[in-house]
Amino acid sequence: MGTVKLENIPHYTYEDYKHWEDEWEIIDGIAYAMSPAPMIKHQKISNNIAWILKEALQECKTCQALLPVDWRISDDTIVQPDNLVVCYEPKGAYITKAPTLIFEILSKATAKKDQTVKFDLYQDEGVRYYVIVDPDEEMAKAYELKDGRYIKMLDATDEKVDFMLKECGITIDFDKLWG
Repeated sequence: MGTVKLENIPHYTYEDYKHWEDEWEIIDGIAYAMSPAPMIKHQKISNNIAWILKEALQECKTCQALLPVDWRISDDTIVQPDNLVVCYEPKGAYITKAPTLIFEILSKATAKKDQTVKFDLYQDEGVRYYVIVDPDEEMAKAYELKDGRYIKMLDATDEKVDFMLKECGITIDFDKLWG
């Protein structure tokens, strides 16, 4: 068998993406299927994160928690983080500025991409905090951006971790993610 030539690999853009059915992401023009739908444990953890963030941000006037929403980084890079915090008022159908905090919950279909491709992408785009949640291990790897590189804060299982957002500080009790 011959090798695949780069010019033979399709390069997708937002114009293609907005017409697709089901859940997809595009990174550097490469399409990634977001199926099958996340498992029940993944959904429970995502729901717990959403509630924890909503409660933690109640007093914050500038930041808000969002569930998966399109983040259009460029014409050929559109991603949907599982849970995120933005510290500005989004306008339109998608966000265009980097979130301050992103949670990605690993699944068999997305784990490698979340740990490598998205790790590098979020780092390059200036996402201040990136938390990779492993539902099977009930552990979350929390990273903070320092001098343009992610530095691991800790592997959290039942710890309480402080995140300094734009004008607000929040504490996440990681023990509450798993229940």
